[in-house]
Amino acid sequence: MAEVKPAEVSAILREQLAGFKSEAELEEVGTVLQIGDGIARIYGLSNVQSGELVEFESGLQAIVLNLEEDNVGAVLLGPAGNIKEGATVKRTGKIASIKVGEEIVGRVVNTLGLPIDGKGPIGGELFDMPLERKAPGVIYRQPVAEPMQTGIKAIDSMIPVGRGQRELIIGDRQTGKTTVAIDTIINQKEFYDRGEPVYCIYVAIGQKASTVAGIVQVLEKAGAMAYTTIVAANASDPSPMQFYAPFAGAAVGEYFRDTGRPGLIVYDDLSKQAVAYREVSLLLRRPPGREAYPGDVFFLHSRLLERAAKVNSSDAIAQDMNDLPESLKGKVKGGGSLTALPIIETQASDVSAYIPTNVISITDGQIFLEPNLFLAGVRPAINVGISVSRVGGNAQIKSMKKVSGTLKLDQAQYRELEAFAKFGSDLDAATMGILEKGKRNVEILKQGQNAPLSVEKQTAIIFCGSKGILRDVPVNRIKEFEAEYLGLLEAQHQEILDGLRAGKLDDNITGTLEKVCLNLAAKYKA
Repeated sequence: MAEVKPAEVSAILREQLAGFKSEAELEEVGTVLQIGDGIARIYGLSNVQSGELVEFESGLQAIVLNLEEDNVGAVLLGPAGNIKEGATVKRTGKIASIKVGEEIVGRVVNTLGLPIDGKGPIGGELFDMPLERKAPGVIYRQPVAEPMQTGIKAIDSMIPVGRGQRELIIGDRQTGKTTVAIDTIINQKEFYDRGEPVYCIYVAIGQKASTVAGIVQVLEKAGAMAYTTIVAANASDPSPMQFYAPFAGAAVGEYFRDTGRPGLIVYDDLSKQAVAYREVSLLLRRPPGREAYPGDVFFLHSRLLERAAKVNSSDAIAQDMNDLPESLKGKVKGGGSLTALPIIETQASDVSAYIPTNVISITDGQIFLEPNLFLAGVRPAINVGISVSRVGGNAQIKSMKKVSGTLKLDQAQYRELEAFAKFGSDLDAATMGILEKGKRNVEILKQGQNAPLSVEKQTAIIFCGSKGILRDVPVNRIKEFEAEYLGLLEAQHQEILDGLRAGKLDDNITGTLEKVCLNLAAKYKA
């Protein structure tokens, strides 16, 4: 028998005991009391915090929303599967977050940030971005003064949107709300090609999966997926996934904003998010308020939309921003922005309903789309009288500001007189002049789907309309005139277009535009 040396035994014991932790590790574990409808009631998690992630044995996660005396209510982030009463749940000590990195661009992800486009996992360096986060404080913001070009003539001229603004798109169903948002995303291709990309996030809430697939296809065809991320919580997904989807989109947008780049986020639409939140709240037995929505539905939208901001251009100030996630520390740059385009669907054009009034009061203006205009063939069907941008001319280039100064007033006058003109009485020359000019301006402001126009071309055609040079061109040939006019400018006067893009509008530019316009109008004279 081999002799056992005590030194060897003690060395082996020492090695085995090296990894031993003497302090006890305590995990707070609870028990499921009740589960169903995407809600779990859990007993025993007495120190859990609101908004904290908890984990079931199966690996499914849930977010704690209700803290009651004897139990907590949590919403499940996925199907309940085989979780039964009596199952154990443990605290994670973390708040809900998603992983975001450069390679999330061009992908379709769900609320948890997991890809659902079948192109494999998201690679590259990923950062933890919390779903819920405090909006930047006043010190860390800057006024909105930089234009966010939408490519839509009616918006860029009369209801301009700036980077860091929150502009609501509101209207009945089937009036072209999503089209306005998608066209704005497609228009950012110009900046991407120039090497100054605006990172776009499209959040689809409670839509059919086929609709989302159609939008992905439109964006791919236009080459816009190169700078766009889609966050989709489809109609078949559980309610918690639908109401957290905008927060996941905001977390992606904040990654680009806080690293000093411009972002644009579309929430399509917040009415469906409010309905999903109402469903969850009623299941959690929260007391219902107006239209059965919970009392904090206003807070739900305000804390989401406040996250859109123009960040202070100083890196030193931006690095001290409140509520920065740990993962971003040391990577924060100033001057980034996040522009939000929330969408709200109204019923029978009722803007005074609960959710529409709430969101109107939070945003910096609204673009109102009207069914009557849409059916009359005026597309985009923007009602200029009700639509407003509270940032206004600050978010316009100088040339556009000068050209479109009177356009909104002209159109308002035209709409007013149009009603009188229907009576067919004899009208004086001044009234006829306003009506004729208005008709032509309406034609100019019409625009096809997925055909955004660069700002210099918009300025050039609106100049002709607001100066009243087109009075000899028949109304039904305005579109034909516009295409020919812009083609001429592109072919022969590119320097004029470049000047307009730079914001110049001197006598030389206006003289050239007027000359080209008049020469061409003579050709169309009836």
